Amino acid sequence: MAWIGEDVNHIFNTFKPVKILIISFRMSQKSATEAFCERYGESSNPYQIYFAPGRVNLIGEHTDYNGGYVFPCALNFGTYLVLRTNDTEEMRMATTNFPYAKSVSLDKIKKHNGSWINYPMGVMDQFQKRGFELKGMDLMYSGTIPNAAGLSSSASIEMVTAVAINEMLGLGLDMIDLIKLSQRAENEFVGVNCGIMDQFASGMGKKDHAIFINCDTLDYKTIPMNTGDYKILISNTNKRRGLADSKYNERRAQCEHAVEFLSQAGQISFLGELTQEQFNSRLYTISDDTILRRARHVVSENNRVLLAIQALKKNDLVTFGTLMNASHDSLRDDYEVTGFELDTLVEEARKVDGVLGSRMTGAGFGGCTVSLVHNDATDEFIKEVGPPYKAKTGLQPDFYIAEAGDGARRLE
Repeated sequence: MAWIGEDVNHIFNTFKPVKILIISFRMSQKSATEAFCERYGESSNPYQIYFAPGRVNLIGEHTDYNGGYVFPCALNFGTYLVLRTNDTEEMRMATTNFPYAKSVSLDKIKKHNGSWINYPMGVMDQFQKRGFELKGMDLMYSGTIPNAAGLSSSASIEMVTAVAINEMLGLGLDMIDLIKLSQRAENEFVGVNCGIMDQFASGMGKKDHAIFINCDTLDYKTIPMNTGDYKILISNTNKRRGLADSKYNERRAQCEHAVEFLSQAGQISFLGELTQEQFNSRLYTISDDTILRRARHVVSENNRVLLAIQALKKNDLVTFGTLMNASHDSLRDDYEVTGFELDTLVEEARKVDGVLGSRMTGAGFGGCTVSLVHNDATDEFIKEVGPPYKAKTGLQPDFYIAEAGDGARRLE
């Protein structure tokens, strides 16, 4: 999903994006409202404004659909939605990000090939499957998540749609229900077999906190982001990535095969059920080397999440950074979801003094890295990482300071 305007992308090319990026996000609520009024005109029906953030995962990658642990935080940028009922039987959808807009009859909600409207329509489809009666609405979306960055633009669209329709029509679902509904929309309607982390982080985010989630039970805790003199810095490869047509679904299938092998030594449902010691004692059951490496990543990554949270609680950022590095190396070597661009960004980041750790974040195959960088080294990071990355890949990277924000909600 491309959710940021060309004017901001042009500014990014100067390698001075961070402050300007934050200003543009603050303007987005106003621009979304203006676009709504221009497109749909006056009405006696009042409109409301909603917002759902993107997310960055600090550690715990490809563990969510394996019933494991993740540690994401919601971001302070995401998707705005202005909507109102329109006294028709149509959902009229448009966005400030793309020229494509569509009016869809409530009795003809079906998938559109390659279109952004599949994300909100998937949510509408799920509401209808649960027996809820929808009303026609005018909807204007405006996204501020950087282009194809792997920061969960799809989940933010789904969550802002789910929260808005649920509240506007008084459907009575709680946030956990809306999170599950949005995940099912992406699984069943869009066709991406994602786990629940992205929707959960977008729905349950808390300002200045990350979220420790057990993706099997959905138990969670918010953990203060006490990073002291260090910042979380996101680097965008700007390599376009399509999650639905990547090897994401293939990796999930390989993990399911691993569960079948490992269950020969005692039934399990998910890789996330096994400790490192339990996994090591069952290695003999896996005869396929590729399946073994996929499972090894998941189990070791699950353990790294627990160790990383312990380190953060002790203000041991050096250990936290070391675990970030180990996470990326495992994703590169065992899970094979990084690629040249992500590996190059990480390699260059680790050369910079003041960087404690750097890893890919998200599904991989492009997208972003996340790095733990000393406050005094952020400018140096951009200067030292950007040019060699562009020289090696031909792509211009973008950089953003990650601020942990609140989850999906109605705005005043």
